[in-house]
Amino acid sequence: MNRQMNWMALALCVLFWPGLALSQTAEDIAGRVIGEVDGEKVELPLLRADLDVDIQGDVATVRLTQVFENPSQTPMHAEYLFPLNQRAAVYAMEMRVGDELVRAQIQKKAAAKATFEAAKTEGKAAALLTQHRPTMFTQRVANLTPGLPVEVTLSYVQTVPRIDGEYELVIPLIVGPRYEAPTQLAALDDPVTEVDGWLISDLPAYPQVAGLDLPKEIESDRVSLDLRLTSATPVVSMTSATHTISLMDDETESGRMLRAAFADGRVIDNRDLVIRYALGGEDTAAGVLSAFDRESDDPGGVLSLMIEPPRAPDADQATPRELVFVLDTSGSMNGEPIAASKRFMTSALAALRPGDFFRIIRFSNDATQFSAEAVPASRANKRAGLRFVQSLQAGGGTEIDNAIQTAFATSQPPEALRIVVFLSDGYIGGEAQVLRTIRGGIGDARIYAFGVGTAVNRYLLEAMADEGRGYVRYVDPTERASEAAEALAADLKTPLLTDISIDWGDLDVSDVSPARLPDLFAGNAIRVFARYEGGGPAEITVNGLTRGRKAAMPIRVDLPTSAPEDPDKGRAIPLTWARERIADLERADAVGDGDPERIKQAITDLGLKYALQTKHTSFVAVSERVVNAEPDAAQTAQVPLPMVKGVKASAYPQAGFSGYSTPEPSTWLGILTMLATGGVLSLRRRWRSA
Repeated sequence: MNRQMNWMALALCVLFWPGLALSQTAEDIAGRVIGEVDGEKVELPLLRADLDVDIQGDVATVRLTQVFENPSQTPMHAEYLFPLNQRAAVYAMEMRVGDELVRAQIQKKAAAKATFEAAKTEGKAAALLTQHRPTMFTQRVANLTPGLPVEVTLSYVQTVPRIDGEYELVIPLIVGPRYEAPTQLAALDDPVTEVDGWLISDLPAYPQVAGLDLPKEIESDRVSLDLRLTSATPVVSMTSATHTISLMDDETESGRMLRAAFADGRVIDNRDLVIRYALGGEDTAAGVLSAFDRESDDPGGVLSLMIEPPRAPDADQATPRELVFVLDTSGSMNGEPIAASKRFMTSALAALRPGDFFRIIRFSNDATQFSAEAVPASRANKRAGLRFVQSLQAGGGTEIDNAIQTAFATSQPPEALRIVVFLSDGYIGGEAQVLRTIRGGIGDARIYAFGVGTAVNRYLLEAMADEGRGYVRYVDPTERASEAAEALAADLKTPLLTDISIDWGDLDVSDVSPARLPDLFAGNAIRVFARYEGGGPAEITVNGLTRGRKAAMPIRVDLPTSAPEDPDKGRAIPLTWARERIADLERADAVGDGDPERIKQAITDLGLKYALQTKHTSFVAVSERVVNAEPDAAQTAQVPLPMVKGVKASAYPQAGFSGYSTPEPSTWLGILTMLATGGVLSLRRRWRSA
């Protein structure tokens, strides 16, 4: 064996040959795989990711550039798994090979795969982007030639949600493990089977062989950030609790611009990046964005209505509540996550009001309860509940569905508002079944989802909160977890505006998204998208209940009736509407609401019309020239993920995770991406009591 060995043979030796040392669990090498052969260290394929983010108000446009390199002497193919926020609308992909720039085409998923495989066989450089779930994507690159890096750039837009008075931009950097129920895996063949796009494998996700002395000069940080924020109103602040960022002020032709970058230049991709910013001068209750839609066959466009709750009278403290606390005690919660959950519960129980009731449910492979029925929030009951919480230990699988059924199984106390509070990292694979169970049993209850971890399953937790007309918050157990948990637990909010509906007046609208309007909480806002025909002046009225009293807010709009001369002006709004519409269709499919084939066709049509990446459409790019004269000799490389910061090794199957697990193709490298969106607030109105 020598330094010119076939790289895949080396990778196989890493897994199975005791004479080769390998380490992948140390966070300081984060995805870099270092092998040692005959006393010489060999570094396997690397990845660099660069984020370019342009935010205007609460709309961001993002360019993610991934650099794929082949350090071996043999041509190879590479596969990488990476996360995106579920709100991201991926609308373009480019591939650069040497001095050749190729713009990708959107095709149906099967056609795109066939195009990619044909190019791969012909020895051409090619890239294929595939969505497995709303937050999970793989990038395949064919015929990586030694010494000829390939750059793949994704472009997408996304709205930035307003949470607790500030805008919160989340950039997923790492894919966490996922638990699959034994019933879901009973029919799987060993050792490797693909289920709904996910690799189930008994092979070690993070091979550990003693004896490798890693060189200290290894560079592990591979993610960079260049973020620019401009707004019509002053930028009050920008912070990140997850990463150290440096801020700079720039002057542009349109005014002040705030820039942000990682303080150290690049970071390791083992936790999600969260950036929060506040804008001044926002004391009004609604804003409208609109744009003519060039892609539509009908004359008209898309409007985006942002609604904030009215100022409400003081809450009626006598209204009883039933707080149902559902605690995840699975293996992935071991260590810091479960400690943060216990701190949350300590404060939450202490904050219960006279007249409240509570239940506590813990779940892993099964679900058990503190009590079979809701108990009054007396001092004695709260002390007993706290003893139950403090005795909990983490281990086993993540059977959320069982816990949800248990939460809804009992009758709630008379005239009490049921609030189901989930504390979990959401590391499961069966999201659709969970959402179906919630929709079937939710009734008038609310769901508050608290994600505990540094790279939680945001898609599931946010979907749970949406189904329960509640809200979602996150606790980072590695950074000031105690303070964050206490603050969230002490302020289990009640909604300020409920039963929201929109009277569109004489405006002809269709395809309103979200299909189910959530409640509104203090400091939050929701965006409602809709297609309109015609355009021109119109009046919209937003109706709802605030503490049981009717409230209404009239909004006058003047919608465009023709497309602007600049083809890029207003483009983000139709793209964002299409992505939100796709999300609604995916949710309907997940909960069994509608014909699956019609839903699939509707998603496919939207993806093709707006050139958007979806579960049924893919971007594919193919170079004109052949870069590998011997394509049959190329090997496929899959590079391991770094472990999520703060998650114990027990969450991964090779370290004794109880049950079955799918660590999102466990042998793939997690990379970084980002969410963003577009628009400028054009019109605002205030609430009035009705």
